[in-house]
Amino acid sequence: MDVFDNVISGFSSALTLTKLMYCFFGVFLGMMMGVLPGIGAMATISMLLPVTFYVTPDVGLIMLAGIYYGAQYGGSISSILLNLPGTPSSAVICLDGYPMTKANRAGPAIFLTTMASFFGSIFAILLLFTIAPLAARLALSFGATEYFALMIMGLVAAASLAQHGVMRGLAMVVVGLMLGLVGSDVTSGTFRLTAGILELADGFSIIAMAMGLFGVAEIMSNLSGTSRNTTTTRKIPLRDLVPTREDVRQSPGPIARGGIIGAILGILPGTGASIASFVSYGFEKRISRTPEKFGTGHVPGIVAPEAANNAAAQSAFIPTLTLGVPGDAVMALMMSALIIHGIQPGPTVITDHPDLFWGLVASFVIGNLMLLILNLPLIGLWVRLLIIPYRFLYPVIIMLICVGVFTVGNSQFDVLQVIFFGLLGYGMKLVRLEPAPMVLGFVLGPLLEENFRRALILSRGDLATFIEHPISAGLLLASLAIILFSLRGERKSIASKGNKAKTGDA
Repeated sequence: MDVFDNVISGFSSALTLTKLMYCFFGVFLGMMMGVLPGIGAMATISMLLPVTFYVTPDVGLIMLAGIYYGAQYGGSISSILLNLPGTPSSAVICLDGYPMTKANRAGPAIFLTTMASFFGSIFAILLLFTIAPLAARLALSFGATEYFALMIMGLVAAASLAQHGVMRGLAMVVVGLMLGLVGSDVTSGTFRLTAGILELADGFSIIAMAMGLFGVAEIMSNLSGTSRNTTTTRKIPLRDLVPTREDVRQSPGPIARGGIIGAILGILPGTGASIASFVSYGFEKRISRTPEKFGTGHVPGIVAPEAANNAAAQSAFIPTLTLGVPGDAVMALMMSALIIHGIQPGPTVITDHPDLFWGLVASFVIGNLMLLILNLPLIGLWVRLLIIPYRFLYPVIIMLICVGVFTVGNSQFDVLQVIFFGLLGYGMKLVRLEPAPMVLGFVLGPLLEENFRRALILSRGDLATFIEHPISAGLLLASLAIILFSLRGERKSIASKGNKAKTGDA
């Protein structure tokens, strides 16, 4: 009965004209930005975060969330048509999506990924309605020691899943934690590590950091790299979008498994949609009776990861809103938007702001229905956008970034921060360091420090308090296990590559 009441409450809150307008704007823009390679949800949310200052928190969050899961829909379109992933989570779609395009089956591929996105999202939304209250009630038993241990596990998990090695990921987490120390001390209020710059009294701006690391750095990388693929593509008639009976027959199982994998991994801090899509693809290939078909235009190779990344995008809100621990960099921005409005994410969000929470979850259903209706007829428009020369596109993006960050605090120093983090992000790309663990470290750093100090104050300086509490001890042991397991897997991978190299030389 509680679930039914939550559903009614959520839809009564979400079905207002203002929220429907912002939801439509969010999913439409998110899908469009997801189609454009090199932009994605992170940069778009960073640019539009100042817009949320002029609306109520629930309306702003509905718009930002729409951008996030809308980008998951759009990211697969460019992966299929041009072999250019619009978002990191859609990169795996290229493996089987682009071969389908070369076989003149782009229409069915886009149709099937759209349906997989919708059903994967709906599965995770149902999970949100049922699991979120239980997670919030469990979180009420968390104290400072448990929150500290949970944040440690989230940071370790994010570092261990870095593409270029766990040690590089941990290094970026540490850099993020150090950047989070800049500004006023959380306890005494004294300035630290500001180098005498008064503008840093409140620390670095998360918006400027995100815009620089994910927006400016990506533009610099694209401009300095090889030229973009400007292959022209024909308009796809709606009659060519219908898949065959065999395509339909192969889809339900992978979609269901992908939705389950994505929903589970989305709940875990530090994973996210990208990891979910790759894990789902690998799982389907492993259990398939014809694994040799993967990579040649196989339907399960596109529907399973597509369902997984959209399910993960929805379920990632569970730890962010109920525990106050963002699962990835995008969720960290969502959390920052709430904090700016004076709402602290955590177990009391559901009880203190029920209209915001259940209205947001209900908006996921509405937004996904909008995307389902929009996605197919607008394919021709997305294809035309993809052939716009990048030299015309990037100045507009740079302008929007500068305007967006300036409007937050009306400060030129914030624009300088964007430039600084843009140059830093570009340098990190050159040496294969990932910005996402650093952003998570920056966001969680002050919260980590605050809970660490609070736990020591309550225990009168006894560090043993972190292992005397069963939950915190279990989370810390899990963090240690994640590091050891990741290092072991990394060592095996290096050894395997070394053996292959020796065999090739021989």
